Amino acid sequence: MPLTDAQADALITAVREVAAAEILPRFRNLAAADIDAKLAFDDLVTVADRAAEDALTARIEAILPGDTVIGEEAVSADRSLLSRVGAGRVSIIDPIDGTWNFAHGLANYGVILAVVEDGVTQWGLLYDPSFDDWVVANRGGGAYYHRAGTARRLTTSQADTPLDQLRGNVATYLFPIQEQPGLVTTIPLFRRASSFGASLHEYRMLALGGSDFVLNGGLNVWDHAAGVLILQEAGGTARLLDGRDYAPTMTEGRLLCARTADLWDDLAHTFNAALVE
Repeated sequence: MPLTDAQADALITAVREVAAAEILPRFRNLAAADIDAKLAFDDLVTVADRAAEDALTARIEAILPGDTVIGEEAVSADRSLLSRVGAGRVSIIDPIDGTWNFAHGLANYGVILAVVEDGVTQWGLLYDPSFDDWVVANRGGGAYYHRAGTARRLTTSQADTPLDQLRGNVATYLFPIQEQPGLVTTIPLFRRASSFGASLHEYRMLALGGSDFVLNGGLNVWDHAAGVLILQEAGGTARLLDGRDYAPTMTEGRLLCARTADLWDDLAHTFNAALVE
């Protein structure tokens, strides 16, 4: 069932309060012992990630009793939890998206929360603790930017723009090593193509009109479920490069997001051609 307004407001309050208590006090205040590596040397987790996920899990379970709550760090310990994403209503937490940035003192991180019901994202939140602002969407209800008690609806530009004027995000390191050389050849085609190291801010930038596209080689649900819903509610398009619509139950594939459907078509042709060469 859809979230009530009261439940949605309570979730936002929980994220803001947990970030203030568990994340912000540790920003630029971590000891070496507070940071660990997971699957790769730059795949980091900190005491703030773990504390925020534990606190948010408890808060969400109180707001949505009986629902399943899954966090990134819980999945790191038990990947079988992902099988629950398509069954019933599930809240999915990324306690700190952009942990490498956070651990190195860069204010390019945030908290992502998505509510998925029977495999369909119904609600999504992208929260920036450093500035206490957020982008939120409810399926069928539009996407909104909130700051200092004000809210404005977000709509992506539908203007046609040539490739050499586009700005976007391409995380080449998330693609198989054999595909990276072909992918790199596309970068000079655009005005600017780089990676923020934080899906939250890449989706926020796209929904807020500061970029035109995002290409990802990984499909971690905590990275994409909320952002894709927000982009779609703002008027953009999100599909895998093979043309399938994105779903939060997907675990493999290359995800391309663009501010218009026509732009998605052009970019998909460009990236697919580069990846098969």
